[in-house]
Amino acid sequence: MKQYLIEESPFSYFFTADTRSAWLWLIVRLYLGWNWLEAGWEKLHNPVWAGGNAGGALQGFVHGALTKTGGLHPDVQGWYASFLTRYVLPHVFLWSNLVAWGEFLVGIALILGFLVGLSAFAGMFMNLNYMLAGTVSVNPIWFTIGIGLMLAWRVAGYWGADRYVLPLLHRSIRPRSYPLT
Repeated sequence: MKQYLIEESPFSYFFTADTRSAWLWLIVRLYLGWNWLEAGWEKLHNPVWAGGNAGGALQGFVHGALTKTGGLHPDVQGWYASFLTRYVLPHVFLWSNLVAWGEFLVGIALILGFLVGLSAFAGMFMNLNYMLAGTVSVNPIWFTIGIGLMLAWRVAGYWGADRYVLPLLHRSIRPRSYPLT
């Protein structure tokens, strides 16, 4: 069987694997991280989002999303409306706290440069859910920035905790080869 070698383009290598682009990703990461941190911080200090009385804001958000399920081209698809009705509304207290803490923790992780690829994925997952609920706002922009951070995970946290965490993880979870006997 003949093997082919597909080389990575210099452009893609520079932005996703070359530490010379780390300063660019630092700026992008800090921007997105600060926005997530700020959104989560506001929710954590708002009693209708977090704490003992949490759930009021999310309940209103979900009911608003459910009103967008009608028409020929609904903003909220039926399957997602079913998810909101069956799983989110009955447990709105839990989900509300998860949203507030999730936004805050994604912000902290991105600012610190800690597991940037996973942190960006978590933020993108939240953005996706907001968009599926019919909300546009900054979500497509943050989602797109998150894609960039995920693609550049090897260098996006170079000026941050990943500079030290990723080598440790690589050493500890790397598959070991054992001699055949």
